[in-house]
Amino acid sequence: MDRTQRNAAIGEIRGRFDKMVSAVFVDFNGMTVEAVTRLRDEFRKNGVEYKVLKNTLVKQAVKGRPYADKLGGVLKGMTGVAWSYEDPSAAAKVIKSFARENQKLQVKAGLIENTLLDAAGVAEQLATMPGKNELRAMLLATMQAPMQNLVALLQAPAQNLAYLLDARRREQGGES
Repeated sequence: MDRTQRNAAIGEIRGRFDKMVSAVFVDFNGMTVEAVTRLRDEFRKNGVEYKVLKNTLVKQAVKGRPYADKLGGVLKGMTGVAWSYEDPSAAAKVIKSFARENQKLQVKAGLIENTLLDAAGVAEQLATMPGKNELRAMLLATMQAPMQNLVALLQAPAQNLAYLLDARRREQGGES
């Protein structure tokens, strides 16, 4: 790789880190080609970009970032990076579910909002975070709750009247 190709690759990697919402660094050492292909397919289905990168290129791409010094210890051995651009928990969820059946996939670290998470932090915090669609559903439910309460309050007098008339009918012996 000559200098221009190297600079282009560093710029491309830097661009991915600029537009990402989260990233997860994994060690895929010992995995079969078939398993890595399945992992890549899962990433693609969930809108996650995955690349195997040279550690030196990643170090150059993140130089000057607040997490750059801490990331140096993570970038050893074989490293794959999974970037999420919309849903911060997408990559972590894919890796967590995939690692259940393939023990050789190991999480090295995670990155969200310029904060470096260790492997346990990725599994406990990032992978359990609600996804984009789950958050939308929660927001919609929160917005609909006052309207549902209003409808229930408006229907309550009519319902109470019906209960009263039914009780009066039973009291007068017209049970049926």
